[in-house]
Amino acid sequence: MTAAGPGIRRSLTDIQADYDQGNKAELEALMRAWKGIKELPPGDPNSFFDLGGFHGEPFRGPGAYANVWWGGYCQHGTVLFPTWHRIYLWKLEKALQSIPGCESVTLPFWDECSTASQENGVPSALTAEKFELDGVLIDNPLRSFVLPVAIVDQVAQDGSNDPNSPNYSKPAGYETVRYPLSGLVGTPADTSATKDHNAGFPNYAANVKTLDANIMAWLTMPVYSGGKTRGLVVDKFRQSMDAPSYTLFSNTTSMTAWNNANKDKPVTALESAHNYIHLAVGGFDIPTYNASPISGANGDMGENDTAALDPIFYFHHCFIDYAFWIWQRRHNATQALTIDGNDPGASYANNQPPAGANPGDMLSMTTPLMPFLREDGSTMTSNDGVDIEGQLGYTYGPGSLDDYAAPAVATLATEAETPLRQIHVAGIDRSKIAGSFVIAAYQEVDGVHRLVGAEAVLSRWTVAGCANCQTRLKATGNFPVTAAFAGEGNVKVVLHTRQGALGDTPPGVASAGEIRTLALARADVSVPFTVEIR
Repeated sequence: MTAAGPGIRRSLTDIQADYDQGNKAELEALMRAWKGIKELPPGDPNSFFDLGGFHGEPFRGPGAYANVWWGGYCQHGTVLFPTWHRIYLWKLEKALQSIPGCESVTLPFWDECSTASQENGVPSALTAEKFELDGVLIDNPLRSFVLPVAIVDQVAQDGSNDPNSPNYSKPAGYETVRYPLSGLVGTPADTSATKDHNAGFPNYAANVKTLDANIMAWLTMPVYSGGKTRGLVVDKFRQSMDAPSYTLFSNTTSMTAWNNANKDKPVTALESAHNYIHLAVGGFDIPTYNASPISGANGDMGENDTAALDPIFYFHHCFIDYAFWIWQRRHNATQALTIDGNDPGASYANNQPPAGANPGDMLSMTTPLMPFLREDGSTMTSNDGVDIEGQLGYTYGPGSLDDYAAPAVATLATEAETPLRQIHVAGIDRSKIAGSFVIAAYQEVDGVHRLVGAEAVLSRWTVAGCANCQTRLKATGNFPVTAAFAGEGNVKVVLHTRQGALGDTPPGVASAGEIRTLALARADVSVPFTVEIR
């Protein structure tokens, strides 16, 4: 915070528009700051490599070798998801401000619900191949990151903890990639497959257009629920604004538990909306009924392991933090947040504990947010980041969700009063699926399989062999539909995975709780689950 007040985090699209109109200073300063932290050597606390590695790889602690733990510090699937990432961005912003001449730089947000994003995709400042800075044409610092040292994943796929069988390692000199490219280079077989895949996409400009088209599709894809359609991801962000408590707003574990028990009053967590963009940037096509038209894409944003090593991560998460602040204003929660200690999202009983934590730890507003330290050397907590203006010294400029800062009005209740049923998909064992995936439900309408709901599951690459995962990390999807629509039947569930689509056969739900067994292309793997209309 300066004497003039808190710094303002603006929409990157607005900053780009200023630049295009000749007001270049703000975008140039941002590029200079990012260039600066990327050039700092590993071991420097302000280096991008060190900061990017806090989230996932390079792993540390027990999680560097064992699947029972998560080797990164990031919080996912817990009530600390919004607050941990808020402090994370703030630390990154402080690093940007440490670069000479960049003391007033703030971290912009990619306004993912804006008309510009829905119509154009990713802001060009994040995808342009080059940028002119101080009269010199340089590689765009926001486009990618080249690893200065190797990252070795020692968590074996088979759970044996064999350090000779890494599968998500990245060598020194590896450059992060986005959809439609692949970045799997951890084994000779992966490296060969990735080389062949990427050879089919040699034109950078064409690849950007493909990425933009995928983002636009994810944001606006129609979701059919009985006579009307709505945009998939944009609608998810808007729905999250009405989550009635911080606990339910904050994470997918709490959301899932609530929706399992309250089919007629579903909520959407901010983390759920956030997951879609990770998968869209990182290598998943919009989940149409047929198999992915670009199989083999595997960008770094698509897995927690390396997501934060792509600069786009921080602009995405800045929008998540903006949405968090809008929710706080809407619910009069800018000075204090309350966590329900009895909620499953308030412990690691249902999640892999991150570095520095232990299985079964209970979570609260005073839980240490590792590895972020105060000036006195003590560890920060969620209570240090409730009021972004008064405590952290920043605020947000205009954005697409601003109207939701006002309290909910009665007119929003009309749709909620419509009788609802629920397509409930449960019991999907993440330990049998490498990496992230999408649970999608379809219904045949007029001879066409229409998407009625999708849940993006942002995962880690290696979960197999983890007994804890098999019993505690079951993935679930709950898709509300009108009672009349649900009664039409013909529901089909598809898992869109890195290895291709898994579909239930034959389609449809004959009775509640019917178990379907799906099979990957590999004959040795099957993923059982239950699907029912409730």
